[in-house]
Amino acid sequence: MTLRLGRPRHAVVVAPHPDDEIIGAAGLIAALRRRGCRITVAIVSDGAASHPASRRWPRARLVAERYRESRRALRRLGIAAGAVHCLGLPDGAVGGEVAGCTRALRRIVRSGAGADLIVGPAAGDAHPDHQAVAAALYCLRGGARRLAYQVWPPQALARGRARTVTMRGGSAAKRSLIRVHATQLGAIRDDPTGFAIARHELDAFSHPLEAFVEVRR
Repeated sequence: MTLRLGRPRHAVVVAPHPDDEIIGAAGLIAALRRRGCRITVAIVSDGAASHPASRRWPRARLVAERYRESRRALRRLGIAAGAVHCLGLPDGAVGGEVAGCTRALRRIVRSGAGADLIVGPAAGDAHPDHQAVAAALYCLRGGARRLAYQVWPPQALARGRARTVTMRGGSAAKRSLIRVHATQLGAIRDDPTGFAIARHELDAFSHPLEAFVEVRR
């Protein structure tokens, strides 16, 4: 079933890592933009854990590039760099920073006139950083509508309760945005333990239907 978006004034989209905002919610961001909604994106972690052993991409360079990739992809969706907030929490260890994450997200959600829609990772996502961000969001008070998306494992959100948003331009448009994140698609080759999105994962992430569930508090 199709997700009913309504007419939110200000949406905050929260990504545990640089690229989750595109994988989980690019179609939603585009749909909200078409409705004139102001959108703020909060990227929680620094993304540095994807290639810890790379000599050509030491931590500072990798973090800077991952943030650039997110801003570049979001710019294609009409989101200005000034609307993207990078919290810089340690990739892979957000679970130890839930209180600080909650405080930072509270400030972002309350900025301006406040957000009336908050979009973030599902509590049941398999990645511990995603679970930690979901826990931080759960601690936020207020009457904003809450939506959750799942990244890991791909396309695994409970379909019984899920509602979908269709990416305009289909799989090709979604894949093109994900490919902006070249550091996560094999561009870094000097770390044999480094992460790269596999072909079957890219296919799943590029699905034109994005699934969301309403989060009840």
